[in-house]
Parts: sequence; C-alpha cells; structure tokens
Amino acid sequence: MNEFWHDAGCAFHPVSAPDYLPVEQLRQLQIHRLKAVTQRAYDHVALFRKRMDARGVTPADVQTLKDIALLPFTVKVDLRDTYPFGLFASPMNEVVRLHASSGTTGKPIVVAYTRDDLRVWASVMVRTFAACGLDRGDIVQNAYGYGLFTGGLGAHYGAEALGATVIPISGGNTDRQIMIMKDFGTTALCATPSYFLRILERAPQIGVDLRELPLKAGIFGAEPWTDEMRKRIEPEANIKAYDIYGLSEIIGPGVGSECCEQNCLHIFEDHFYPEIIDPETLEPLPDGTEGELVLTTLSKQAMPMIRYRTRDITSLQTEACPCGRTIRRIRRISRRSDDMFIIRGVNVYPSQIEEALLAVEGTAPHYQIVLTNDGTMDDVEVQVEVTPEAFSDTVGAMEGLRRKLSSSIERIINIRVNLRLVEPNTIQRSEGKAKRVLDLRKQ
Repeated sequence: MNEFWHDAGCAFHPVSAPDYLPVEQLRQLQIHRLKAVTQRAYDHVALFRKRMDARGVTPADVQTLKDIALLPFTVKVDLRDTYPFGLFASPMNEVVRLHASSGTTGKPIVVAYTRDDLRVWASVMVRTFAACGLDRGDIVQNAYGYGLFTGGLGAHYGAEALGATVIPISGGNTDRQIMIMKDFGTTALCATPSYFLRILERAPQIGVDLRELPLKAGIFGAEPWTDEMRKRIEPEANIKAYDIYGLSEIIGPGVGSECCEQNCLHIFEDHFYPEIIDPETLEPLPDGTEGELVLTTLSKQAMPMIRYRTRDITSLQTEACPCGRTIRRIRRISRRSDDMFIIRGVNVYPSQIEEALLAVEGTAPHYQIVLTNDGTMDDVEVQVEVTPEAFSDTVGAMEGLRRKLSSSIERIINIRVNLRLVEPNTIQRSEGKAKRVLDLRKQ
C-alpha cells in the first residue's frame, strides 16, 4: 500500500498512484508482471500448463505484451469443471480468504486470495473510491452483500483503507437503510443500481427526501445499467452516480471505475491487463472497436486468471481523460454477450429495451421482459410500470403512452414487441441484482 499513502498523516495522494504512471513505464511494469504470472500459472496450474503445451507455447515465448495472444483463454466453465480448488496456484497454507458465486446454476465458482492478493484488492478499491471523489472523512454505507459474494468485503476493506468511515449494513431492509442514511449522515452509498431505485422509491413513502441528506455519491456496480438510468437517479437523489466494474473471477469489485468525469471506466491495468476480442473469431480487435472484454490478472497469486473471457461487450478508449489518469478506459458495459436473446432472427439485449423505455416520459424505471413460445415461434412481451400520474390519466392518454413506448423500442431493436403497461409497484423489486428477463420458453 506504500504507493498510496504519505508517511506524514497518512493522507491519500492520488497523484502518486499507478493511475498516473507515464505510459512507457506502465507498459514495462505490465510486461514484467505478465511474464511472472504466466510462469506462475504454468508451474502451478495443471489446466493452464496442459493448454499451453497443446499450443506448443512456453512462458519463455512471452517477451512482449503482444505475445499475450499466444496464451490460451480461460472461461467460466473452467472454474466449475475444476471445482473447488483446481485452478489454485498457491498451497492452502498461503490462502487466507475464499469467496464463491451464489451457485444458482450448478456448482459455484470458487476464488482464492493470499495476503498479498488482499492488499492488492484493498489498494484498487482505494483507487476506485478516490476516482469517485471520496476521501477520509466520508461516511460510506455499504449495501453490497457480505459473505461469499465478493462485493461486500471488497468495498468494505477498500473504504477503510481510504480512511473513510464504513457502515457495513449489507443489502436489504430498505427502511433501515434509509434511516441509517439519515441518522448517520451517510455521504456515499455502495449498492446495485436496481436496489438504489428501490431506496429512491421507498424514501418519500416514509417521509424522507434523499435530496436533503448529506449523500453525495452512489457507487453502483454488480449489474449493467445505462446512462438513461443515471439521468433518472442523479436528479431524484441529488447525487453523482458512479459506475464501477469488477468480477469475482478476476478479484471482485475494483477492476475498473469511472472518475469524476463520468466518461468511461478506467481499468486498473497495472494489475488487470485488458484486451478486446471478436467473440466469434476470438481474434484481438484494435482499440476503439467494440467486442468482448478479456482480462489477465498481472499480480494475482492464489488464482491467476490468464485471458479470462468476461462475456462483457465494450471497447477500449485510448484518448487522454481530462482527469489526468494514464490508465486506459473502457466504455460502460451495458450488455453481455450471454445476456442476448434472439427474437425472430434479431439479436436483442435488455439494455436496449431499458434505453428505449427511459427515453419516454411517464414510465418508472421498473420493467420486465417476458419471453414465450406458442409452439411455432418465440415472442417477447415488455411489462413496464407507469408513474402514478400517468396511471391516473385517461384511457386515451395511457394508450398514447403505450404506443410511444412501443415505437421507441421498435426504433432501437427493429422489431415490434407486445408492450403492456402495469400499475405502480407491480413489478417485483430487487434487493440485489435485478432479474430483467423472465424466459418462459424453457418451462
């Protein structure tokens, strides 16, 4: 943690962080770490060694950053196939923490950390919070889930390392969340954006105006969300809503973050090397081209991930950010390749539906996409809540709103959907990650 703290008074000095390294120095650090992590994975992870041998590649072949393309990919199923400890590169007597996914589809994925891994994790979360304008003296209410999920503890230790005051409230119990925000003077809230929508909805019902609280920042992650959603959240709560990025397979939260410019997410690429590939051909794509994000952990000891296919769709941005950080940025991730569904031959992403809905006045930011099949073809129905004002309007006005929404969706995805307006508070609220798509075709 030495690069983050001044000896006198332990004040945080972000200009000394690796975010601001001269680019050539950063590239030298990356290749040094890439060589080391490739050797470590080859020496200690049987699956990786087997795949490298099958390609006729050795760690000695990695001499430049471009040589990363010689290395095999890792995918999520590899973690399940080697459950629980088959991808570990450290012996258990050096592993001090285990986390795991929820395991809703079969075996969970298990991730491990050495003591040095935890130091890195705390340091990238310090950089995340600093990028979002937080500092010592801030009061951070952490509504990410604690336990096996990486979000809670990742944000917790990072905020403490920053020097902020942490409220480890975890998720759920919305009335208590709001009471604590009001009584404790919370200045920043960590949560999924869909859960913050629930807080926004509930606060006025119990007589609390979030705009009158000291809350100034929302640190939102763990699920894709759109700029249209941000435009709804910020004025209603009088906060800045920041997007952060992470995934358990890499480290948890702390892989990347927006800065105060709120224009793309900086990747902490001294620890996580980013590539963009064509998800079909698997060939590397040039900076600025949209494709699938692939990440390599450059410093992870317990469980190094080499060329991990995230399934997240984005692009790398190389132009300088006004904030002065030299680490590269990725465009906000609004969709995943495995979130896509196909209706009548058209590829559709939930984020496209959200963008279309929130562009029309009179809707609430709560919706669900229902996929069905009548035995001959697939169909899609979009259920969207309307605001209380719109719901109490005339039948003709409601029908006009329905047509506007249907037209907005058709303009973006190029197919007509069945659109159903539902009354306020009809769609189930989320206290974690929102489930936007209900696929009834498989039932």
